[in-house]
Amino acid sequence: METFDIEKEVFTKYLFFTGKGGVGKTSAACATAVSLADSGKRVMLISTDPASNLQDVFETELNNKGVSIPGVPGLVVANLDPIEAASEYRESVIAPYRGQLPDAVLKNMEEQMSGSCTVEIAAFNEFSKFITDEQIQAEFDSIFFDTAPTGHTLRMLQLPSAWSSFISENTHGASCLGQLSGLESKREIYKKAVKTLSDGTLTTLILVSRPEVTPLKEAARASYELKDIGVKNQKLIMNGLLSGYDDTISESLYLKLRT
Repeated sequence: METFDIEKEVFTKYLFFTGKGGVGKTSAACATAVSLADSGKRVMLISTDPASNLQDVFETELNNKGVSIPGVPGLVVANLDPIEAASEYRESVIAPYRGQLPDAVLKNMEEQMSGSCTVEIAAFNEFSKFITDEQIQAEFDSIFFDTAPTGHTLRMLQLPSAWSSFISENTHGASCLGQLSGLESKREIYKKAVKTLSDGTLTTLILVSRPEVTPLKEAARASYELKDIGVKNQKLIMNGLLSGYDDTISESLYLKLRT
């Protein structure tokens, strides 16, 4: 096992930090982003985690466009709120029909688009903009994603292939038809996003774990499942590894980790 040394790492354009909630992926993503920015790189850090605490970390009010961080020249941070994105996405699909369809029909459409499927779609819709926008690509040397806990991330990354199949093969009767109705026009954007994710010269997935059974199982599951959808350039950061102890608290942690 090697120490994660930023000066020795060769970073791709896009880095995704993911792992079970509470393992320290946000800390790892922030520390890496700040270090690269301090070295003169232009870095953008984006959170797609519904429980993101990036605003607290940088003590700065964030939005979904990107805010420059005082004291860290070269670092821009954005916070994507999946719930807010879902609301905006839902309205973008329904708005053209207001005044054209009866209120009862509009209400039914809103109900169809009120589930988790819409949140996932909206999150990926927002996320895709950052990895397909040529202006953003040109502006930054590295683009980091502090993603949601593993299960959410997997669903978000796996959906595009399912959407493509759904749009091609289905026209009626599926439970997510309402949620998917706005996707056809963005097929090429999602296709490009998925291609970028599976390109090892552009994207690195950094799995963050603690040296404990449950987080390691989550990391292993994420690794295998992401490899299955083409994301094969992966690294594992082990956070909180203890090689010894010198007080009561560190002793209890050390003994726990060894059992």
